[in-house]
Parts: sequence; C-alpha cells; structure tokens
Amino acid sequence: MGFALSFGSLPVLVSSYDFATPNKEIQWLGSVFTGIIFCVVVYRLTAILSSLLFKGYGKLSSAEKIEWNNRGFSTFHALFASFTSFYLLVLSDIFNKDSHEELVINRSSTFSNSVLGISIGYFLADLAMILWHFPALGGLEYVLHHGLSMFSIIQSLLCGQGQIYILMVLFSESTTPFVNLRWHLDIADLKSSKLYVWNGIALFFG
Repeated sequence: MGFALSFGSLPVLVSSYDFATPNKEIQWLGSVFTGIIFCVVVYRLTAILSSLLFKGYGKLSSAEKIEWNNRGFSTFHALFASFTSFYLLVLSDIFNKDSHEELVINRSSTFSNSVLGISIGYFLADLAMILWHFPALGGLEYVLHHGLSMFSIIQSLLCGQGQIYILMVLFSESTTPFVNLRWHLDIADLKSSKLYVWNGIALFFG
C-alpha cells in the first residue's frame, strides 16, 4: 500500500519509505542541484579552455562543439563518480562487513547520499541536452539508459538500500574518460598520435 510523500515540491508515490525524512530530502535536492550546476560550469569551461588550448576547436562544426563540450562534463562526472565510489567501497568502512551490525545492503551515509544525488543531477543535465539536440547526442537507448539509471538511484535513496550496488555501477564509469578521449582525438584528427594508441590500450584493459 502506498502513500504520497513530498520529495521537495514533487509528490512521489512510495511504499513505506521511512528512510526519506524532510532533512534528507533537502540534502538530496541540494545534491541534485549541485550536480546540475557542476555540469553547466564544466560545459562552459570546456568550451573556453578548448578554444584557448586547442587550435582545431574553432574549426569544428556547431554540432561537434556541442558534443565536444558535452563529453567534457561527461568526463568530469565519470572521474567524480569513479573516485568517490572507490573511496566509499574500498577505503571507507561504510561497507566493510565487520564495521557495522546492519546488513551491507542497508548501509548509507550522508556522503554516499550526496554522491548519488550529484549523479542524478548529471543524468538530468545530460538527458536534457540529449532531448534538446535529439538525436545528435544519442538515440532512444541513451534516453532509456539515463531514465533507468535515475530510477535506480532514486529508489536507492528513498529506501536507503542497495547503495553498495549502485556505487559498483558508478565505479564502472572509470572507463568513460578513455571513451571520451578517444572521441576527442578522433574528431581532432589525431588517430595517428601516440596518445591515441596508449588510450586505446588503457581502454582495452579497462
């Protein structure tokens, strides 16, 4: 049996999600907003720095520049998600089986909640760009991927369970920077460079 729970200003139909308290909802919404702001800032910084440091940037078409900048904040999120996930899963004691009495699947922290919220912000920002420029930045498979990703993260936040699995998936984002770099080098006509070769090797082993 479900009941309406106010998630900020949005009504969300949930089933006995006692984990979601007003204070936590404010924190989550703040994290989501932070993730969106980060994406906007990095998108613009990517454009500015690329125009200053890479001569070929000015020769790119408008569509190529948009994807170039989009992949900039994609790389930023991938680095953020992979490093924070590694810290939470390996270095911290949050998910250490002997550090807490409760089951690993039920564990979370303010920091882990913030990481998931920021990731939701990234997926929202990226999805907005995908839909606005559809299908230039990706087809329906990207829309489905982002939608399912956000649904899974929101479910985990609302019930306070399964964060360890969400973080494992976010850690797999560690290969995304190599994928994006490959695209950047390709579009910049640098496929014959040593960096392209080494990046390909790193991507293969990643």
